Amino acid sequence: MAVAFTFPGQGSQAVGMGKALADDYAEARAVFEEVDDALGEKLTDIMWNGPEETLTLTANAQPALMAVSIAAIRVMKAKGLDLASKVSYVAGHSLGEYSALCAAGTFSLADTARLLRIRGNAMQAAVPAGKGAMAAIIGLEHADVEAVCGEAAAEGACQIANDNGGGQLVISGEKAAVDKACALASAKGAKRALLLPVSAPFHSSLMAPAAAAMAEALAKVEAKDPVVPVVANVRAVPVTAASEIVKLLVEQVTGQVRWRETVEWFGANGATTLYEIGSGKVLTGLARRIDKNVTGVAVNTPADIDAALAALSA
Repeated sequence: MAVAFTFPGQGSQAVGMGKALADDYAEARAVFEEVDDALGEKLTDIMWNGPEETLTLTANAQPALMAVSIAAIRVMKAKGLDLASKVSYVAGHSLGEYSALCAAGTFSLADTARLLRIRGNAMQAAVPAGKGAMAAIIGLEHADVEAVCGEAAAEGACQIANDNGGGQLVISGEKAAVDKACALASAKGAKRALLLPVSAPFHSSLMAPAAAAMAEALAKVEAKDPVVPVVANVRAVPVTAASEIVKLLVEQVTGQVRWRETVEWFGANGATTLYEIGSGKVLTGLARRIDKNVTGVAVNTPADIDAALAALSA
């Protein structure tokens, strides 16, 4: 039976995340210190003490979530986990793809922290406040939401940003177009079509300036082939070449996070246990809704780590 490690994205952050790992393990403390050093600030103070609205800022949430995931990975490795022999695939939701790549050795921890800070700032700066929006559409098929976005595009950019499975899709684009798409989706029978409290229209064509910033930033860091294949967001199939991974990370800024297809690919290829490494259990909940044969297991506390390692060594 194959196993995959998945890594959470924005929205999984919570004040206090990673503190139990830092309290119990020197390996985790070293990760948090290295991230603080790479960013030239005490991100850990915000992570552990808040305020929540500061942690939730895109430029903070992205490296913070990655730090918690990698702290858990480093503890697991210190306790004997060999990623390459025990884990068949890795994947991450949006920013979580960077966590997956750091875990698999493509990027160093310091480079990953700096890349995510650049990514967060660039995504925030790409669109003036109030011009863009995102909305969740619940209860329609992918093709129906795609058609709705196509019709709403008369008002401006509008596209599917995340296919999270279980009938939950997120759309992104110009505010007027997203508003129009919500009205059209409701008319088509969507259970819900609601605007999300986000600061920018992520994973839309409006993020083109951020994609350019990431292309420039990624060109300056060393990227190694991952020790475990990475199932890429924009392809939903495994990728193993560093050069291809870098290209897809640039595409990911404006492209769709194909999470439903990613989980379906895992299920179809025998990876029926997905360990969610890091803060929260959003991906664990999504896995259950997408494929009843796939089991998600959240790993974010010392006890979770011990249970996961026991299962992996059985």
